[in-house]
Amino acid sequence: MKVALAGVALALTFVSATAAEAGGYCGAAGYQCCPTAACCPTACYTTCKVERQTCYRTVYDTVYEPQEYTYNKTVYETSYEDKQITCYRTVQETHYREQQYKVCRPVVETSWHEKKYQVSRPVWETSYRDCSYTVSKPVWETTERECRRIVCRPVVETVERECRRTVMRRVVETVNQERCYTVCKPVTTYRTVRQDCGQWTTQRVFHPGACVPRVVNHCGCPRVCMVRCPGYYTCRRVWCPRVVERQIPCTTYVRQVVRKQCPVQVCRLVPEVVVTKVPVRVCRMVRDEIVEKVPVRTCRWIRETVSRQVPVRTCRMVCEERVCKVPVRTCRYVEETKTCRVPYCVAKQVPYTVTQRVSHCVAKCVPVTCKRMVAKCVPRQVAYEVCRMVPVTVCPTNTGCSPCSSGSCGVGPTPTFEAPAEPATHETEKPTPEPQPEAEPQTAPALPGLSA
Repeated sequence: MKVALAGVALALTFVSATAAEAGGYCGAAGYQCCPTAACCPTACYTTCKVERQTCYRTVYDTVYEPQEYTYNKTVYETSYEDKQITCYRTVQETHYREQQYKVCRPVVETSWHEKKYQVSRPVWETSYRDCSYTVSKPVWETTERECRRIVCRPVVETVERECRRTVMRRVVETVNQERCYTVCKPVTTYRTVRQDCGQWTTQRVFHPGACVPRVVNHCGCPRVCMVRCPGYYTCRRVWCPRVVERQIPCTTYVRQVVRKQCPVQVCRLVPEVVVTKVPVRVCRMVRDEIVEKVPVRTCRWIRETVSRQVPVRTCRMVCEERVCKVPVRTCRYVEETKTCRVPYCVAKQVPYTVTQRVSHCVAKCVPVTCKRMVAKCVPRQVAYEVCRMVPVTVCPTNTGCSPCSSGSCGVGPTPTFEAPAEPATHETEKPTPEPQPEAEPQTAPALPGLSA
């Protein structure tokens, strides 16, 4: 391709140099002085011609298709189990113990002695006294009197009255209401626990003996000195710690709020005016005069004298002497020993059984069907144009120009260029390829109008 471009550039340079040389002679050596046949090329030359071809390449597009898949979801359910638990409660019991104490019991003795006294005895006597009095006696007489009075007599009439009232009519509408509910999702975390997995070992410990004074013979003389007794060994258990770290899974439930749109029927009241005709009874009062005869009772008093004998009792006192026996009570105290029961409380632990519901989580696998988008490569053919530089050899058809062939026109021999080994190819309007595997381009057949 580079060789072909170099040949084209050299040809253009030669043509421009010839035109400049022709113009240097002020038009005397131009092409206007030569006949038309003299300007035609006298030898075959090679030129380049652009040829367009339509090619196709395979392009892979990524298409997402829905695909259903089933997986097992772990669902935790809370189950309850009744468990018997033994508890203890404190019961207070009352016990009795005997206790002796001394008391002084009073002993009452009764003795009688005579006592003389005087009394006044009442003696009643009855006499009559004249008590006359004057009384007024009522005498009733009945007479008739004419009484006139005006009364209001009710007259009832029925009329219709228009009654307007507002009633509330129910209108039911369906609206979407957002409801929130909380879902507990299990989250498993691991925490490090340090556990002491040591063991007990037995060690021997030496205890030195005590120092005691003893009499020893020193140089023939007794002497007291401190002598240590032999020691002894004891065994004791010693704990050897060994700390081991373990990973313990901890499942906690995280509360998550889920929002959901739910259709809810809402009832609202619409005011509506209702007109009804109500029969109303109207009462009006009519004045009437009534004449009545009313009996009238009159009272007059008549004085009368009433005679009456009133008994009168008189009392006189008569003295008398009487003798009575008076009891005399003397009290003396006698000491006695008594026994009583003293209560005291004793606390006692009594076991009793309580049934308690213990909750624990049970894992269960539930198949769940979901949809996912699966990527898929779909091939398609994309057309694009390829431009090629094709060398073409042009040969003159008329070479009968003697002046130009003799060299008087200043036109030298036409240089000959070698055709390139391969035509130059230029791609135009080539789309940007995607990062997909690409097949070899398929060359479409050449158009008949573009062939050499």
